[in-house]
Amino acid sequence: MIDRRSVLFLTLSLLLAAGAYAADDEVEVIKPPKVPPADDEKKPDLSRVVKQIVQKTNAFRKDEGRAPVEANATLTKTAEAFARYMARTDRYGHTADGSKHTERAKKQGYDYCVVLENIAYQYESDGFTSEQLAKGYFEGWKKSPGHRKNMLDPDVTETGVAVARSAKTGYYYAVQMFGRPKSQAYKFAVVNRSRATVSYKVDGKDYTVSRNSTRTHTHCRQPEVSFAAAGGEEKKIKPQAGERLLVTAGKGGVQVTTQKAPGKKP
Repeated sequence: MIDRRSVLFLTLSLLLAAGAYAADDEVEVIKPPKVPPADDEKKPDLSRVVKQIVQKTNAFRKDEGRAPVEANATLTKTAEAFARYMARTDRYGHTADGSKHTERAKKQGYDYCVVLENIAYQYESDGFTSEQLAKGYFEGWKKSPGHRKNMLDPDVTETGVAVARSAKTGYYYAVQMFGRPKSQAYKFAVVNRSRATVSYKVDGKDYTVSRNSTRTHTHCRQPEVSFAAAGGEEKKIKPQAGERLLVTAGKGGVQVTTQKAPGKKP
């Protein structure tokens, strides 16, 4: 008779290992489990598992004050290809197939500004319900600092999730990707309506804009823009995509007004 306690310990150990934020060049070759799958093991609906992971992630992001991420077909295709590769070869790691997650996304045609990746694997000889498998991945990533950071990244807007099972070992491999396409880059303009050249900083880097001129910036992540204000203090602004920072003369410094770009809805 199989000791189910040892099986449970094995499962938790694997989930803990998968929850670690592995370096990009770490690749683990997964060996067959000591306790094989039971004849009457539970079989999860993997499409349902994927949906639940996305739902749980968005609920988590909402709780933490983040905007939801939407499923993206290209990111999903990228995640599916890599999950199937790990399931087919039982090689686990961010570079298991010899490439990085950014390269895989680009190969599938995702023109990204930001792209991130979480991976994990689980095994249980008794199998999993869809709810158990989804919860295991979500909780494992949530408790891992590196993966949690990816899940709560404020600049990502899209996601792609996939789960595949190894026919040889019975392990379930999951890939969770996050992205922000270049089409959603933070593009903003500094419009100088003062009578002198204005100096300012974008993420600590110095810039100037001549009087009656406009300077446009494009960033993949939301930048911080700072201007010298009255009293020698700095006025700091985090512009949204498409915004205009209108600079006018002010007592002891400049005044900055944030405006939507022409044609943009408020």
